[in-house]
Amino acid sequence: MSDAVAEALLARKDEILERLMALLRLPSVSTDPAYASGMKATREFLMARMTEGGVQDVRLLDGGGQPAITGVWNGAPGKPTLLIYGHYDVQPPDPLELWKTPPFEPTIRDGKLYARGASDVKGSTLIAVETVIEFIKAGGCPVNIRFFLEGEEEIGSPSLGAIIDRYPDALVGDAMISADGGRASTTLPTISVGSRGLTALRFTVRTASKDMHSGRYGGSVRNANHELARLIASLHDEDGRIIVPGYMEAMAPITAREAEDAAALPVDEAEFYDGVGAAPYGDARFSIRERITLLPTIEVNGMWGGYIGTGSKTVLPCEAHAKLTMRLGPDMDPVRAQALVRDHLLAKAAKGTTLSFEESGNGTPAFTLREGHPLLAAAETVIRRTRNRAPVRARAGGTIPITAIFKERLGLDTITFGFAMPDEDVHAPNEFFRLSSLEEGLRAWPLLLSELGTVTPETLARG
Repeated sequence: MSDAVAEALLARKDEILERLMALLRLPSVSTDPAYASGMKATREFLMARMTEGGVQDVRLLDGGGQPAITGVWNGAPGKPTLLIYGHYDVQPPDPLELWKTPPFEPTIRDGKLYARGASDVKGSTLIAVETVIEFIKAGGCPVNIRFFLEGEEEIGSPSLGAIIDRYPDALVGDAMISADGGRASTTLPTISVGSRGLTALRFTVRTASKDMHSGRYGGSVRNANHELARLIASLHDEDGRIIVPGYMEAMAPITAREAEDAAALPVDEAEFYDGVGAAPYGDARFSIRERITLLPTIEVNGMWGGYIGTGSKTVLPCEAHAKLTMRLGPDMDPVRAQALVRDHLLAKAAKGTTLSFEESGNGTPAFTLREGHPLLAAAETVIRRTRNRAPVRARAGGTIPITAIFKERLGLDTITFGFAMPDEDVHAPNEFFRLSSLEEGLRAWPLLLSELGTVTPETLARG
């Protein structure tokens, strides 16, 4: 039946494209309360489409923030139950002046659909929804379905824990397919087998009880900005290697298979750096692919203190601040990673200065789909069939919190099966989604659901 469903989806590809464009016109920015009406309209749009298409029990799961959308189809007794994950929220469109066309007015140019959220991740999410609807029209899905379309992915899923606690019956399944995540290459077929974790640390350096006149006190009292810069510089050596004691050792050693997979998807170094106008940097003992997908990082996302207004002010600031995020390699504990960095900063702080740390949550561990997992086997079978070659296994350098959270809290493994590509300017002006990816997704999703319908629930749940 999967071939017939795929052909039916492709026959109404123009209709699905129009629906996607209508969805992209809805400004669903979760981080900004000014977009509350856009978030509500997006929820209503998706819920109406799911209900119209035969998905049952379509409702909201409210965890105290932006609600998630769920819906079910339970017409395949004895078959696995799969959660289908996507998210309907998007990043802010700013800076608006850098968009060639308005971010919420979808525009097609050169086979690409430009709009905020096109690639991340409304395109892939709608592919999943339309696939299930087409199966229902054709008589039924090869598996049981539970949708979980989140509204807070772009702000770190703060309500996810509360949703899991409040609605445990709505999240029962054997495994999950994520429409979020995308592919790692624009030329080679890839399949995602994992992602890095993420945690954060915010801290303040204080050197005195108040700001001071730089002429009266300069040279005799520590400058908080200087001390912050010194502490930040102590995290890495001059070549970019992390030198926080115990930090790199907290990651499991890179396996032979992980190194092999990284080597199968090489990065053109000149193109990589020229594309962002930067110079080579980082631990040269590892390839660029390993550095951006496997190795942990410590990055300064913001640092400030003193006077930053127009003109000058001869002040000696007493306080300076920094925000750090840490991408985490396999097996790293987010809480332990935070503690290692915090202990290092405290040890390096100069006598007479004080450091205070702001609560920023525990973070998310890395996720890995193990060798031989039925989800991985099914996805690789589908990609071999649709692309006529085996996919390269790739890890994501970013973090998809729900994969690790659902594994920890619900025991669910996840296969990422999105169709975004790495060059589509997600989170940046002029985000786009290839129209060819829409067609490819409409071919592949029916095959994946059918392939997983051949696996017993017990085998899939056991992994």
